[in-house]
Amino acid sequence: MLETIHRLLKERKYQELRKLLENMNPADAAAEFEELFEEMEGGENLLLLFRLLPKDLAAETFAYMNTDMQKHLLQVFTDKEIQEVFENTFMDDTVDIIEEMPANVVKRIIHNSDAESRRIINEILRYPEDSAGSIMTTEYVTLRRDMTTSDAIKRIRRIGINKETIYTCYVTTDERKLVGMVSVRDLLTASEEALIGDIMETNLISVNTHDDKEQVAKMLGKYDFIALPVVDNENRLVGIVTFDDAMDVMQEENTEDFEKMAAVMPSDDSYLHTSVWAHAKKRIPWLLVLMLSSTITGMLITKYENAFAVIPLLVSFIPMLMNTGGNCGSQTSTMVIRGLALDEIEFRDFFKVIFKEVRIALIVGVVLAVVNGVRIYLSYGRDLQLAGVLTGTLICTVILSKMIGCILPMAAKKVHLDPALMAAPLITTIVDSCSVWIYFQIAMRVFEIAV
Repeated sequence: MLETIHRLLKERKYQELRKLLENMNPADAAAEFEELFEEMEGGENLLLLFRLLPKDLAAETFAYMNTDMQKHLLQVFTDKEIQEVFENTFMDDTVDIIEEMPANVVKRIIHNSDAESRRIINEILRYPEDSAGSIMTTEYVTLRRDMTTSDAIKRIRRIGINKETIYTCYVTTDERKLVGMVSVRDLLTASEEALIGDIMETNLISVNTHDDKEQVAKMLGKYDFIALPVVDNENRLVGIVTFDDAMDVMQEENTEDFEKMAAVMPSDDSYLHTSVWAHAKKRIPWLLVLMLSSTITGMLITKYENAFAVIPLLVSFIPMLMNTGGNCGSQTSTMVIRGLALDEIEFRDFFKVIFKEVRIALIVGVVLAVVNGVRIYLSYGRDLQLAGVLTGTLICTVILSKMIGCILPMAAKKVHLDPALMAAPLITTIVDSCSVWIYFQIAMRVFEIAV
């Protein structure tokens, strides 16, 4: 496809190029434009390609583009082109674009929007960043209870072309209060004379404008809705959140959790669009904390240097114990953090989770200890004492690490911190110190070594 576009551009066959582009899906067209944008180092001919698209396809393609491409095009667009693009762009996409643009570009967008669009944009921008209001769209179909299904279908045909979804319609009063909802299937299967008030669903599930957007996304997944109505404190319908916006929210939240679990401060930009310096700044703080906290392990090892002097072989088992403890803690924390994120685990399950993990730890610990104990017994002159020390340490370390791995994320959730903060790097650092301490406590008692 890229080769074809390059060839047609070079040969100036713009009619063929237009036919090629107008048959593409907007998301695919945006992806092709992105590759061309990167190859052209600054977007040479990008404006020409964009102008070849039909107006409706151009607006949809623009919404799928990355921020750099959007910024480049907005800086070279005429005022008329800006107006045409945003006239055909859904309001939630418009707000998303505005939030990523510099002030001078935002000023041009607002200047070329009509008064009603400016009002809606400003209203949505006032909502908190993580709220349902910030991701909702105001383009939905409303009906009245006294309408017939025939009237409702005529209304959908008249205004539906400019709405983000028409499959679910909302029934409101003259004061915009939400009283019901009806699907297009209900409208098509009911008689033409049936009243909307008689066929509408009144057992409604809605969210408030200030509800957390992650919870809204989970609700859409839970109930398998196409859209979810957003109401204010007086139950007036002010917008809807559609499933595509919910998918974007879940992707953002999952990315943020992965970054936190890897001890990286979250970033809004993609990997390739983040500078080397920005990457370094987001990784250094946690690495410094973990590096300095690991000195506790070093201090513990230094404290038990008498044990090394008596039995130097003890030192060789420290990496194995630390790694095993860290891996066990990471396994548990990953499962618990994911369970918390999916609402499968609540804080009221605290003791239930601990009890389950202790039983898992006993099974895992015994299996690992037996295998390692046999290996040490056979490899080091059938030394039962040494094998016993390592066996006991492994069982204790596995139990402790799995308890830490489930307690810390749940405790973080309880105090309203992100459980992802209590992930592998932090837990591994804590478990390292604990496993070394347990190891030498057992070893010094079994071998009767004084501190």
